[in-house]
Amino acid sequence: MKSKILDIHGKEKGSIELPKAFSETVREDIIAKVIEAKKTRQPYSPSPVGGKQHSASGKIKHLRHVWKSSYGRGMSRVPRKIMTRRGSQFNWVAAEIPSAVGGRRAHPPKAISMINTKRINKKEMVLALKGALSATANEKIVSNRYERLKDKKISGLPIIVESKIISLKTKELISSLKNILGEVLFEVSLKKRKIRSGKGKLRGRKYKKSLGLLLVTGNKEKIRTNAIDVRNAKELNVTDLADGGAGRLTIYTEEAIKNLGERIK
Repeated sequence: MKSKILDIHGKEKGSIELPKAFSETVREDIIAKVIEAKKTRQPYSPSPVGGKQHSASGKIKHLRHVWKSSYGRGMSRVPRKIMTRRGSQFNWVAAEIPSAVGGRRAHPPKAISMINTKRINKKEMVLALKGALSATANEKIVSNRYERLKDKKISGLPIIVESKIISLKTKELISSLKNILGEVLFEVSLKKRKIRSGKGKLRGRKYKKSLGLLLVTGNKEKIRTNAIDVRNAKELNVTDLADGGAGRLTIYTEEAIKNLGERIK
């Protein structure tokens, strides 16, 4: 399977043989399984001994002739710590329980529940990576991935450009991408940020961001830009290619295709 190579002005320059991975069957179920297993979350919780670092005794008994009884005092049976004492008379205050000052939290977040323990088989990981690469060359999958591309005709996938693109500065790069992608695809290529509607704005989720375009470079190629995401062929993984679903809009450099062919057999 061959694909054309474009220059930085979007004109056809030549052709290149694609690795076999680009014609693999896209297993979206396995891709989703890998994405789920690779999710990370910063665990957080209060100290496990928070609100318990004191000498509060157990519940106060309501029996009549028992040491430390609360009989006839109209006191609740909760753990208490003794502030002062005179014989069998105590000045004590509630402690440890959530309703007491300085007590523990009732149902705090637990760090153990936030640690992802899912695992993936090596063969499934390879199958998912091949499928994610193949999806970037499938017009139907890419079109379904983006709401703005539905019912619009897309052709010329996968998009492969000459390695000269990595030498461009950001302004020139954006101009070049416009020529390479065309008006339809350029709409979804750049990262966009908008203010979220609703109460999420007040809860640390003020902005919503789009992923935008992914540029895959060769192992030794480097480019500095914040306009799009960049990943080299050696480090490319399923999360880069299919986060949010298979079929992310992706551009490969000529060198990246050669390196991917050597990496994925």
